[in-house]
Parts: sequence; C-alpha cells; structure tokens
Amino acid sequence: MSKAAIITGASRGIGRAIAVRLARDGFAVTVGYAGNAVKAQEVVTEITTAGGRAVAVQADVADPADVARLFQEAKPPSARSA
Repeated sequence: MSKAAIITGASRGIGRAIAVRLARDGFAVTVGYAGNAVKAQEVVTEITTAGGRAVAVQADVADPADVARLFQEAKPPSARSA
C-alpha cells in the first residue's frame, strides 16, 4: 500500500516544508492551497522534479464541499470512482 498525505496550506511556509519532507519520505502529496495557484504549483514542481508524486488542489477548508472535493481529488485515479 502506498502512502499518501493531504497538506493544507502547503503552498508556503511550514505547510510547504511538510509537503516537501513527506514527498522525500515517499508519500504521494496533495498540496492543498486556498488562493495562490502559482505558489502551489511551485511546490508540486519541486516535489516532482526530485522524483516525488504531487498534485495541487485548491480548497477552502471552511467549505465542506471544497473539503470533500479535496479528498476526492487526492485519491489515485483508479480509486476515484469508488
């Protein structure tokens, strides 16, 4: 079973550092961000360039629908229909 992590606020600061570290430790990382898509994509690029797996997903964690979508998009493509 592969390891996966969703990190909210991962486009900068502590969240970014956690995302990069977990990716280095073998986790597939979902970079959750509120509004700065460019910064989130920079984190994804940093992780994938180093050989890791990452995807950026915009979500407002105060919005239940956004949180549900965040978890759905974090699933591997083969598990999304489940």
